[in-house]
Amino acid sequence: MTRKRVVAKVAQAWVELVTADPAAVSALAVARAHLPAGRTLKSLRRVRLFELWGALPGREQIEALLHRSIQFYDPHKERCAVRLAPGEGAPLAAGERAVLVFDRGEERRSGAERWWRHETGKAIEVREGVAWVLGFEPSVRDAAAVVEELTVLRDRRHGLLCNPHAQEHRLAAAEIPLPWMTATS
Repeated sequence: MTRKRVVAKVAQAWVELVTADPAAVSALAVARAHLPAGRTLKSLRRVRLFELWGALPGREQIEALLHRSIQFYDPHKERCAVRLAPGEGAPLAAGERAVLVFDRGEERRSGAERWWRHETGKAIEVREGVAWVLGFEPSVRDAAAVVEELTVLRDRRHGLLCNPHAQEHRLAAAEIPLPWMTATS
């Protein structure tokens, strides 16, 4: 009997619509029209981010499991990029910055955890959040400050991506942490 080798303890699955995301298109339009910091945005993408914790198989098997489960994404309308190590780049273009937003206390995905246990016989933790990926005009000197200004909703003219009364956020520097959801901001 062949034993499968456990390769990773934490994996990230970045899931993005293949077509234009209506939520991101709308958020970009609102930011540009109503927020002073939003006028420097060139692009805004919304990516669902799953973090899987536990005894995980190798990359090919993780990708195959994610691909055949509706718990994670629909391969007919979304694409998925798997990241297993901090040195592996996240699916961001040069110059883009990201902020992770998730509902406070609601990031666990028990249905996905049950599905994984049923398919593999192994228990893992699955957490989900939204990574907002921001691209800026070349004239922006301090992208990190603009990301911070656009993230937490403070009033009608400041913030958009995170409601501080119900959500948590994690800002990323140039490199995305792995894990990210449990990292402190």
